[in-house]
Amino acid sequence: MATKKIAQKAGNVRDEAPPVEKAVERGEQIVAFEKGIRLFHQRKFTEAKAVFQKAMVGSNAQISHNAGLHVRVCDQRMSPATAQLSTAEDHYNYGIAMINARNLGAARTHLETALTTQPKADYIHYALALCRGLAGDLAGAGESLKRAVELDPRNRQAARRDPDFAGLLHHPAVAAVL
Repeated sequence: MATKKIAQKAGNVRDEAPPVEKAVERGEQIVAFEKGIRLFHQRKFTEAKAVFQKAMVGSNAQISHNAGLHVRVCDQRMSPATAQLSTAEDHYNYGIAMINARNLGAARTHLETALTTQPKADYIHYALALCRGLAGDLAGAGESLKRAVELDPRNRQAARRDPDFAGLLHHPAVAAVL
């Protein structure tokens, strides 16, 4: 016993493995996996992960394997995503995604960052106009749209036809550009 403790301190002996959960019956395993899938599709990843972990210890190897895969996907979905944005195009695309998610503050930040390296990119000014308009900055939307039209006059027609701009067209700052 004393030798084991000395060896453990030296790192030569592994601690005993944590107790493994008791294997569930095949029917319970299937029920657990199906419940996990329902929770997963409801985007309740924490709850789904716990249910998938239960399904992993059953006798059906295929379900155990699939449950393990779903546990890893749940872990990925629960961890915050960190985007590696380096180019103007990256910031533009992320800004568009943020507009679609209606996270307009983040969208504006990324679109403005994109403009620092591509100040003559009409499509970035156009997206910034939409972002500013949706956020209620109608004067700013007019300025950005004016710059987009100066860089490419086709943006005038695009904005008139764009359903995203439909709610902004009657505002004087935007209407003056169109």
